[in-house]
Amino acid sequence: MSRKTNKSKAVPVVLVITIIAAALAVGCFMIKPYNDGIRSSWEKEAEKAREEREQLVEEYAEKNQQALRDWEAEKQRLLNPVTEPDAGTQWPEAKQEGWDLLDLTGYELKNLTREQLNRASLMAEGNNMLLVNEWHSRPLDFDETGIVSYSKYTAVKQKIQVDNHNIAMFPAVWDALLEATAAAKEEGLSWYTVTEGYRSWDRQNELFTKQKEKLASKYANEDDLIAAAKKSVNFPGTSEFNSGMAFTLKVYENGNADLNGTKFEASEQGIWMIENSWKYGLVFRFPLAQWPLASSQDKHDKTGVSVQLKLFRYVGKGNAAVMHYLDMCLEEYIEYLHEHPHLALYENGVLKYEVYAQLVGDADSFMIDVTSAPHVSSLDNMGWVITVFEY
Repeated sequence: MSRKTNKSKAVPVVLVITIIAAALAVGCFMIKPYNDGIRSSWEKEAEKAREEREQLVEEYAEKNQQALRDWEAEKQRLLNPVTEPDAGTQWPEAKQEGWDLLDLTGYELKNLTREQLNRASLMAEGNNMLLVNEWHSRPLDFDETGIVSYSKYTAVKQKIQVDNHNIAMFPAVWDALLEATAAAKEEGLSWYTVTEGYRSWDRQNELFTKQKEKLASKYANEDDLIAAAKKSVNFPGTSEFNSGMAFTLKVYENGNADLNGTKFEASEQGIWMIENSWKYGLVFRFPLAQWPLASSQDKHDKTGVSVQLKLFRYVGKGNAAVMHYLDMCLEEYIEYLHEHPHLALYENGVLKYEVYAQLVGDADSFMIDVTSAPHVSSLDNMGWVITVFEY
């Protein structure tokens, strides 16, 4: 009886085992194509990665080869500097009387050699051609550590006046102003007072924020509010005061009501400075139609400034002389140099200044063409370095 019972229980076990085996067989049959698909996908990805890697290796090798070619060309140029221009590249003759500007674009510098410059060093020394306006904010690596504050004591000791103890600028600007006021004094003209100089970014931001707050009730839209504020106060970083190369002047003598009540541009001192500042490396920055002088041309469409601002800007003697000759504002002059990168300014047939502009981009260091003549280089905030040679 018990033997029959055991036999009947064994039958389902065999069935179960058979079913499981069949299921495993079917599963393996179905999994194989799936695994083949994954393997195929992996192989495609691996092939793609291999091709991309080979392409990168080829590009890297090409860049290395190009760098080697560039370096070899540069080395040959350094080892074999041009000492004299070719016979067909002699400069044209300048007029023998008065001032004359020659466009030497296409002509090489004479006694050509090479010089390496460092962007950080130029920034630390102050860039006399650094363009700062509504459309060109001062660069992020602008360095204000070289800017000097001039106290009232220092100013009086050096024969000039300042409105307060916060007047600051790069030393080259101050020296040019001292030279100009000393020349004016020889003409019997004194009592120049510096009213404002360098503004930090934070100070400019503070002034701009106050102007926005003043106008906030009139403008619901933020863009409209900013546009309105910019009409009287420059956006932080776009003010000429942020360059460290600019200052404003007035004429003031303690107790002289007549002189103090006269507008700067109407005073003898003001007229002399506006007409002669270029001789000392300074230019009147924002001329308008018939202001500050009756002969002044309106440049506000180039400068972006339409208010009467008695601001002078240091650009160096060579640049100031060429700007004066061409009657150009700073924006016009820089544009002109980009199109005419080699200029020579003569006085009575004698070479006084040579200006050479070269595109260098925003590299940390770069090589430029120079000569053995005394020269000063500066960045223009548009990717060019402008070098002025003085003779």
